[in-house]
Parts: sequence; C-alpha cells; structure tokens
Amino acid sequence: MPIETSAQTLVARAQERVTTLSPADVAARRGDANVLLVDLRDIRERKREGYIPGSMHVPRGMLEFWIDPDSPYHKPALLDADSLILYCNKGWRSALATATLLDMGLTEVAHMEGGFTYWAEQRREVAHDD
Repeated sequence: MPIETSAQTLVARAQERVTTLSPADVAARRGDANVLLVDLRDIRERKREGYIPGSMHVPRGMLEFWIDPDSPYHKPALLDADSLILYCNKGWRSALATATLLDMGLTEVAHMEGGFTYWAEQRREVAHDD
C-alpha cells in the first residue's frame, strides 16, 4: 500500500509551526522551576545513552494520554509546569509531538533542535541511571 505523505514531510510541516530551541537555549532554561523537560525516547534509548538531568521520561506513545486530564493515564506533573520542552533522539519525534500538543491547545510548548544526539555532541550534561 503506497503512502501519500512521507514521515520527513510530516516532520517538516511540524517544524514550520512549532517553536524550536537550541541545546544552548534549553541549557539556559533547565534550571527554571516552571519549565519541564520531557524525554520522549524509548526507555531503551534513555538507559543506553543517558538523559538530560531533571527531565521527565514520557514514552512518545503515551504523551497525549498522560497530558490529558480526562485520561485515566493522566500525569499531573505535565500540566503543573508553565512550559514544556520536548526532546527525542534527533528532533523528529519531538517536532511531531510538539505539533500535537499545540493541536491539543497547549501554547507554552517547544522542542529541542537535533534532539539528545545534538545535546550530547555539544558535551552538555548527561545523567545515567545506575
């Protein structure tokens, strides 16, 4: 069955309408108590590569359900923050997820350019669970 729109086209469309922050921007906002960093990567990626300290792990497939207060899976911490910054591995899933949150009515949401890969390449702080 042929597809009409590629994944990269969807990502490009999302990137046109979402706020994209550089790793330097994210690093500068990391200490703000009103900002929540959201790691959308698979748990295996997070365990293997580490994560940005202080980020909340939200599996990409659960984001909409964890953020919706009417969902039985709701996680209040996601709406307690004034602003969310999403990241994944390369910035593709986070762009799509940010667009989805805009569609859900959130306004203070952004994603990180280049994802965790770019963050780590810039030798920014990375945490690992023991």
